[in-house]
Amino acid sequence: MNAEIVDRIIYGNTQLASFWKNSHGWAPQEAADLMSKSRLDWQVELSKTLKLWDFQEAEHGQLILAWANLGALVEGTLKLFLAVYYLDYVKDDENFKINGKVVEPDSLALEKLKQFFRKRELLNDVWFSYIDLVQQRRNAIHAFKDRPIGNKVELGESVGRYLDLMITINEMLPYPEKGYEPQF
Repeated sequence: MNAEIVDRIIYGNTQLASFWKNSHGWAPQEAADLMSKSRLDWQVELSKTLKLWDFQEAEHGQLILAWANLGALVEGTLKLFLAVYYLDYVKDDENFKINGKVVEPDSLALEKLKQFFRKRELLNDVWFSYIDLVQQRRNAIHAFKDRPIGNKVELGESVGRYLDLMITINEMLPYPEKGYEPQF
């Protein structure tokens, strides 16, 4: 795994968390409230945890946990996007509801996030292929059923793609003025 890429992920998620956690005053109140209570700091901690997976010989358990780690980061990044655009999400006919009540973005599982992003064409098919791969590999955490878990090389490439996904999502986020957006 490329240490420079992991450092950029840590740095990027640190900046995203710092900025969006404190967006009161310029972001819509409901969105700012949601982001201030969201655990964006855990995105940073999970980013730091990627360093644990730079192993020489990958044991199956380590690889499964590494995919779960990466899957949580992908999920959190998609949730951040919907939290930033919370008011749009709430008004959207394609949002998810339980008993007529909108399911908050921070409660959506990766599959629901993926479905919403696909219906709204927020990402292209290349990204959905990537998210599908990470989701399939991460689901190996449910250890009873035999599932493909890839290998160390595929994991490293997928971590690099996560950095690209973060950059893509960040470029879609509104900032009050130039200079506030994270630099990866």
